Amino acid sequence: MSGLANIPVERSAIIASNHESYFDFLCFLAISKGWVYYLTKREHFENIIWGPFMRYTGQIEVDRESSDKTAVYEQALEVLREGKLLGVFPEGTRSPNGKLQKAYAGVAKIALLAKVPVIPVAMIGTFEILSKFQYLPRFRKCQIRIGKPISLDKYYGQEITDELAQQITDKIMKTIGELKKERYPC
Repeated sequence: MSGLANIPVERSAIIASNHESYFDFLCFLAISKGWVYYLTKREHFENIIWGPFMRYTGQIEVDRESSDKTAVYEQALEVLREGKLLGVFPEGTRSPNGKLQKAYAGVAKIALLAKVPVIPVAMIGTFEILSKFQYLPRFRKCQIRIGKPISLDKYYGQEITDELAQQITDKIMKTIGELKKERYPC
């Protein structure tokens, strides 16, 4: 693990991480200085095991089938207004092969609306612990590399277009790729 000092203690930020495994958020929570409220797919809330945990810990439910993300954005912005950490997996789902996938622009839109920095995080080795296609975890070590905060100050005041949000998201993902020592396929 490296870069723990890059996580703000008393200030809101978005933790943006690649997504290799169910263990990604658990591993990050284990090392984080503060609690992180993750955007989490609806199916986890409907699961008999994960559902109570998701609700109890304040995770934010995302209906990936819905085109209207207004409620998700409102909840995410509320977390950030309260000075807390918001966790986002910009790829939207776990990688099918452990490699970086093309990301969705929601992370940049939320960061621009909230005017908070984005902390890039590379999860390395969690795919080998529990890939998308496994049901039982394997005992392996993983690494977490936390990059320096990415400030979006220069974009404040600009119209948040889909193109701008995707450009910023790609920049964030390229930084995660550098931390992971992998090329981001944008």
